[in-house]
Order: sequence, then C-alpha cells, then structure tokens
Amino acid sequence: MTEPSGRDAAPAPETIRVFLCGDVMLGRGIDQVLPHPCDPRLHEDYVKSALDYVELAERQCGTIPRPRPLAAIWGAALTELDRARPDARIINLETSITRSEAYVPKGINYRMSPENAACLGAARIDCCVLANNHVLDYGHAGLRDTLATLRDLGIATAGAGHDLEEARAPAILDIAGKGRVVVLAYACETSGVPSYWAASTVDAGVSLVAGAAEDRVAGIAETIARLRRPRDIFIVSIHWGSNWGYGISEEEIALARGLVEQAGVSAVHGHSSHHAKALEITRDRLILYGCGDFLNDYEGIGGEEEFRGDLALAYLADFECSTGTLARLEIVPFQIRGFSLEPATAADLDWLERRLDRESAPFRTRVARNPANRLSVSRVEPAKTERTGGALR
Repeated sequence: MTEPSGRDAAPAPETIRVFLCGDVMLGRGIDQVLPHPCDPRLHEDYVKSALDYVELAERQCGTIPRPRPLAAIWGAALTELDRARPDARIINLETSITRSEAYVPKGINYRMSPENAACLGAARIDCCVLANNHVLDYGHAGLRDTLATLRDLGIATAGAGHDLEEARAPAILDIAGKGRVVVLAYACETSGVPSYWAASTVDAGVSLVAGAAEDRVAGIAETIARLRRPRDIFIVSIHWGSNWGYGISEEEIALARGLVEQAGVSAVHGHSSHHAKALEITRDRLILYGCGDFLNDYEGIGGEEEFRGDLALAYLADFECSTGTLARLEIVPFQIRGFSLEPATAADLDWLERRLDRESAPFRTRVARNPANRLSVSRVEPAKTERTGGALR
C-alpha cells in the first residue's frame, strides 16, 4: 500500500476512490430543521416531540436556522468531497424515509420525509446501505417508501428489499473507464436488528446473517464468486455490535478476516457504533470495525462523552482496479455541530490520532496525522527473524 502524500489530488487513473462513512441518521431533530419535516410526534419514553432534540442541540450550540437548505447538513464535508472527488459515495442510512404513522414500538424510531431526502442528492450519494436496525422503524410501509424514494433519487440500495432476493442483491456502481464497485450489505442481530425483520421469499425486510462466522463467510463468498468480474471492487457492509465501547468480538474479527481471505473483498465496511473504532489493513485489504456516526441529532444528550461521538470521520479509500487491493487510505475528521459538519479542531485531531492508533495497534495498523492535517493509515509488518550463528535475532 502506498503512503498518502497529503496532497489534494483526484484518484489516479488505475484506482477507484470510495467515500465511506458510518451511520447517517437524518430523522427526528435533523428532519425538523429541513424544509419539509414530518409530524414531530415521537413515541419514546421521555421525549415526545422531535423538536425537543432541536432544543437540546440549541442549548449547546446556539440557534439552528430553520428551515436549513438541504445541503447545509453536510457542511464542510461537501468541500472535502469536492476536493477528493471520489468515484463512489457510500453511506449507511439509518433512517426510514416515510410519512407513515405505522411505527414499530421499539423505543427509538427514526424517520424523515421523502421531500427532505433530497438532501442525499445534495451530497451526491451513490449508494445507501439499508441493512440496519432503523430502516424498518415504520414497518413494511416505511421500508417500501424508503426504497421508492431512493429509487426516484437515482440512489442505489443494498441490504433491504421487498423480498429476500432484493435484500440480498448487490448495489453495482459502474465507474466509467475503471470498473465496478459492488456493494453487499448485511445486518447482524448483535446490532439490535430483531430476527423478525429478516427478509424472506414472501416478506420485505433486511438481509440478516446469523450462524457461525465460517458459515456466513462461505455463503457470502459464494455470492461474490457468482458476481465477480475483472476490475471489480467488492465492499461488504455490515451492521454489527453495540453502540458504545471499543471492544471487537472474536466473531467479528473472524467474519471480517474470512471475507478478506476467502471471499477476496476489498473492504469490510463495519458500522453500528456511535464512535469510530479500530481499523485493520490485512493482505492489503481494508477492515473498518466501526465507522462511527456521520450525522445525528445527539447534541446536548449527555452520558457517553468519553467516546467523542460528536467526531465524524470520512474514510477516503483508493483501491487498485486490477487487483482490488488498497492503495491509499485517508481519514478526514469533522465535528457534528448544529446538525451540520464542521472541520475538526487541532485538539480533536490529536485526540483522534492517539485513540485510533491505540485501538488499531493490536491489528498491526497505525494511524498518524499527515502534513495535510488529516489522518493516514498504514500497515506495520512484524519484524523478520534472522538466523545468525545458530541464534535467532
């Protein structure tokens, strides 16, 4: 893998640059400050109106102008995306796009209006991963509305559908003159996805995977083998694990490494945690164990400040078209403020460098600040032993 230079540059002709991020949660408070909000009524134990989340945020950051232009929620990220010029933009959309009132009584429900979903077009999102624990917050009616709205916006989807075949189908992004980015998306029950949300041959739902890691790897590898063409970049997006904490289960490690080693994926795009977790580069392929939230309405809600869930990361990964291997990875940090993204401060960048480097070190992966005040990632190979005079050194 080549080392990042920190220079602003378009992707090289023989590489495909992919923008990846974690959870994009556009419901509740964010939906309320956009031009066409849903009814603000909520069905939570303590908060009964989405406007209360706007008020909480304003107590912390000051007045949030309303209505905000659709592009405003992306803030400084739009400038960075214009700079980086990724070939494909992929997010985990953790919000139902619907005005349906058929909510699922699960404690927390996210929805945004179909009209406000045009904000995704403002960021030129190419693919929304839907295999997560909020896409069915408003039942099958909400999922149908979500799929229809994204289709009308020209945005590909993966991980949920009207039946199992559609939920398991890949999103295929053709990159002119370079190849394809093929996205497969799955949810695990460890992220809070109930088993009854699983799509079937007759029911809508998400692409849910269960069982031992080796069985899941084998099934996904078989799917990839059927789909694979020359110059394909395969990304497997997985919603797994808890919202808080840096722990990564042995099952997650086995699944991720199995997808790299047996299925030959270029990247495992893990999400569910509300903050960034460890990264791993293995066999020149990328594993993101937890990307963290990219947008949410959590400002003013206390309790987990030690994890800095207000810091959002854009992962810009370049993959070799001919081999699917990772050529370069740069991480651009932001801070969520006023339901928008601002550049991270120098102090925040220092904190992220230390924390991500600490968490990634056990995976022989290092994270360091580069001259452009972004974060670069590299693989640390184990020291080789040499036999000299009968001894190892």
